[in-house]
Amino acid sequence: MEAIHTTAAPAAIGPYSQAILNKGMLYASGQIALDPLTAKLVGEDAPEQATQIMKNIGAVLAAAKLDYSDIVKCTIFLQDMNDFKAVNAVYSTYFKPPYPARETVAVRGLPAGSLVEISFIAASKEA
Repeated sequence: MEAIHTTAAPAAIGPYSQAILNKGMLYASGQIALDPLTAKLVGEDAPEQATQIMKNIGAVLAAAKLDYSDIVKCTIFLQDMNDFKAVNAVYSTYFKPPYPARETVAVRGLPAGSLVEISFIAASKEA
């Protein structure tokens, strides 16, 4: 088991790792739209935040020597389900078929006042 850490994605703000790599599977903590350099929330709306989140996810994947095509499952948390279509439009630009399995759920609140959070599981093609 290996903890994955990169300064190109926001640092963990609690007792958790950005991701854990175990037997070719990458289990990533949820990402919100924090700028990795300033630790400040980026984006006024859900699509802007989703764009930053996907960049953060890309950085975690790269640190594990993986990419978006290795993601097998995502969970999207939204403060407002009315943002589903707009967030989905951003999210879809990062993937090609076969798309990862996914669920999207509405939540009452997210860290730092974020409108969106995304977590994922990825698998090495060698696993």
